[in-house]
Amino acid sequence: MNTPRVYVVIGPAGSGKSSVARLLAGHTGAAYLDKDTVCTRLTEALLARAGTDPSERDHNPYYQSVVMDLEYATLLDLAGDNLRTGRPVVLDAPFGRYFDTPDYLAAAADRHRWPEGTECVVVRVRADKETARARVAARGYARDASKLTDWDAFWDKASRAECRWTGAHRLDFDNGAEGVTAEAVARAVGAAPCR
Repeated sequence: MNTPRVYVVIGPAGSGKSSVARLLAGHTGAAYLDKDTVCTRLTEALLARAGTDPSERDHNPYYQSVVMDLEYATLLDLAGDNLRTGRPVVLDAPFGRYFDTPDYLAAAADRHRWPEGTECVVVRVRADKETARARVAARGYARDASKLTDWDAFWDKASRAECRWTGAHRLDFDNGAEGVTAEAVARAVGAAPCR
């Protein structure tokens, strides 16, 4: 049986995480799990039920203190379900809140019952500030309104966030205006070391 593998695709809004994650899933045959697809409907219902703006995340105390951790727990549980069937997984989510916890991935593997020996690959996606802003504006999500209102402050914080996770292989993609091709993803995955 192949070693189970999870690709954790990270990067700020507008970096093109989803584009790279989909290419990666297509190349590897992995299950593609996007936090927004998995959780948005439930998250919006929870936020509305709590009497808060269902579109606001960044400046919503209820979302930050209650809902966000539930979203990630759900995503990581689904990853475990797929990994236990022998299928690799691509996770598409920012994960920024958890960057400062070095053993985050090991703790997640234990808490969400990922198979013993699951390999983690952190895939960092970057883009320049203006390309990212244009992408965020073009997608037109209500939840991005506060980011766009003060893009400079959002970008400064998001682009400085350093992922301190240990115990994972790393891949980096520059996903500026030119984008990332399927061939570039295939080359990077083929060159990635395996344990």
